[in-house]
Amino acid sequence: MDDEPDVAELFRQRFRRVTRQGTYVLYYAASGDEALDRLAGEIKPTLLAVHSDITMPGMNGLTLLGEIKQRFPDLPVIMAAGYDDDERRRYALENGAAEFFSKPVDFDHLKAQLRQLPSGPH
Repeated sequence: MDDEPDVAELFRQRFRRVTRQGTYVLYYAASGDEALDRLAGEIKPTLLAVHSDITMPGMNGLTLLGEIKQRFPDLPVIMAAGYDDDERRRYALENGAAEFFSKPVDFDHLKAQLRQLPSGPH
């Protein structure tokens, strides 16, 4: 989830092959509140992970991380930030984030991380 529309398009491009193969289905939310609304509904196929930016208007990604971990404690959350920030990285990881990336996201590494999740494609 990210508030920047061009990020959604970038993910569509970088995951194009695996979404066409049916390996992944991507869902987008432009805000933390929208993401929580989507998570409250039924998502098919089963949600593998949430990827969220930290800096967003309204609810920031760290607050979203807390909300997700409270409501869906087993759902992996992968965080991203526009720059490397040791304090936010440490906070995110200590509060349940599965991974923390600095932008630009290394998509090969992200895909490798998704494959390592217990419910990920192998």
